[in-house]
Amino acid sequence: MEDKLHIAVIGAGLMGHGIAQVFAAAGHTVAVFDRSYEALTSLRQRIAQNLSDLGQDADAANRVFPFEDLGECLAGTDVVIEAGPEDLAFKQKLFLQLELLAPSTALLASNTSVIPISKIVEGMRTPARAMGTHWWNPPYLVPLVEVIKTPWTDAAAAQRMFDLLTAAGKTPAMVEKDVAGFIGNRLQHALWREAVALVEAGICSPETVDTVVKASFGRRLAVLGPLENADMVGTDLTLAIHRTVLPEIDSRPGPSPYLEDLVRGGWLGMKSGEGFRKWSVRDEEALRKRVREHLVAMNQADEQAKATAKTT
Repeated sequence: MEDKLHIAVIGAGLMGHGIAQVFAAAGHTVAVFDRSYEALTSLRQRIAQNLSDLGQDADAANRVFPFEDLGECLAGTDVVIEAGPEDLAFKQKLFLQLELLAPSTALLASNTSVIPISKIVEGMRTPARAMGTHWWNPPYLVPLVEVIKTPWTDAAAAQRMFDLLTAAGKTPAMVEKDVAGFIGNRLQHALWREAVALVEAGICSPETVDTVVKASFGRRLAVLGPLENADMVGTDLTLAIHRTVLPEIDSRPGPSPYLEDLVRGGWLGMKSGEGFRKWSVRDEEALRKRVREHLVAMNQADEQAKATAKTT
């Protein structure tokens, strides 16, 4: 793939501006479309501030160009990444527009978190160039991007996207079969389902669930994946544990009634001040700050490890 490309990002919000930042920092030209004038006018400022906070070149924000017209945004683009609302009908309609307005050689990707890509692109005439690229929030701090193939995705097109993301400093993972939630969110929400079930059953408090995760296996997850861990302790021990514990783990096919009651009652988490636990503005800001500082520190440690490996 060419060194410097013209990237289009559809959406200038939380995810869109972060995706644009990654590509701009990698030297690409990035066009960003959004219907919100406010989001577009603050786009470069937000990206420059992020880059400055990370000690990176804030001038990279000058490679990002906001557009109020979708056709103008897509003109001459090599890669298009959609970062709009999690709404299937919206995405289906948008991809038909992208197919019509973007160059026929452009790769088209959706940043949906859980919607199967096959459903989004099923009405396209050229689905071979379409795929999913699921970024994680914030996109410029979390390394992973899942590249999701549909039954129609051309393998070479998916590999081009994989290589582009690698060159931009991301850690891409190829998802060979399109399923709801892909890999990361299926794993994450399997944990969340059991976490909710433990609280619902009165086994422990929400605070205790979070403490147990953060003070035990959560500490090693960044360097020891679950299947590495299974091999470390032995598949025989893993099997013995599963025979005992899996029958006891929540396996309801739908959401927890406890969670549904929270939402029904308006207990929406930080956005309402209380969900599983109460949140003051100070508590929320402190948590977000801890998460950001932790991610920055982990990325710095990764870079240091890579540098050390090169010299040894």
